[in-house]
Amino acid sequence: MYRYIIKRLLLVIPTLVGAAALVFLLMRLIPGDICVVRLGSGGGTFDERAVQACHAQLGLDRPMFLQFVDFVWGFFRGDFGTSMWSGKPVLYEIAARFPISLEIAIMAVVVANLIAIPLGTLSALKQNSPIDLVIRVISIAGLATPSFWLGILFILAILNVSQAAFGSPWMPPIDYVPIWKDPLRNLSMVIFPALTVGYRTSAVTMRMTRSAMLEVLREDYIRTARAKGLVEHIIINRHALKNALLPVVTLIGIEAAFLIGGLVVTEQVFNLNGIGRLFVQSVQNQDYTMTQALVMLVVAAFVLTNTVVDLIYAWLDPRIRYG
Repeated sequence: MYRYIIKRLLLVIPTLVGAAALVFLLMRLIPGDICVVRLGSGGGTFDERAVQACHAQLGLDRPMFLQFVDFVWGFFRGDFGTSMWSGKPVLYEIAARFPISLEIAIMAVVVANLIAIPLGTLSALKQNSPIDLVIRVISIAGLATPSFWLGILFILAILNVSQAAFGSPWMPPIDYVPIWKDPLRNLSMVIFPALTVGYRTSAVTMRMTRSAMLEVLREDYIRTARAKGLVEHIIINRHALKNALLPVVTLIGIEAAFLIGGLVVTEQVFNLNGIGRLFVQSVQNQDYTMTQALVMLVVAAFVLTNTVVDLIYAWLDPRIRYG
């Protein structure tokens, strides 16, 4: 097991370097120039010498190979450089927005699993019953409902309920406060985005859980366990569910890594200043250093999540051994 973990961690290095090379090249293939965007943002005029001076200031006049080496070396040292747009350190810009995106992602995953795994299991156990049909309608509705529209419905519901209850409309705060400083204010800000994203994510996981459970319940060892007289809840929890969770865990890991990378639409609907909005702004502003750092953050999240998921496999199914 330890040998396998070390190998997986060593494979992270070429994966990150490959991702760094791809995003570095793609960012420079996008039409536009960060210096033209910066100099023209104030509405003033500028000439070619001003653009060249800006290139020299940002290091864009250096050979691309040297720029790439500096980018990769800085990434592995934990130094992402300075934002070409704001002039502030990239780590500072990310650290100011990452906590809220991370908290919403974690809460959304928790909400999704609390909804999906019990309902998906129940749907499989009650196959083709009215309960199964209701749960399948819930999951299909989650798949068919866009996140932005569901978020707007949440906002309208909040406004109408608060207007009826208190006589004036209430909206969640938009300034982020850590949960350890003011839990009530923090939860009132992140709970509705988490519910919006969590329901959408639970729909996919619910259907996967149902399909996996139906497949496992038809296996010979489940029939053998029932023939030996084991209690039904022991058969479901210890034998069926753990084996059925293998593909579900994979899906949960992918969804979690995706959510950590930012929720562009959800953050826009709820007016949250998270990683997703920063991603969009950095691409629009041609901010190479910021975009590269954010992409590498998402890649690192995916690599780490996949490694954790592989280790969870061995815990769920003792037959799996890594050598």
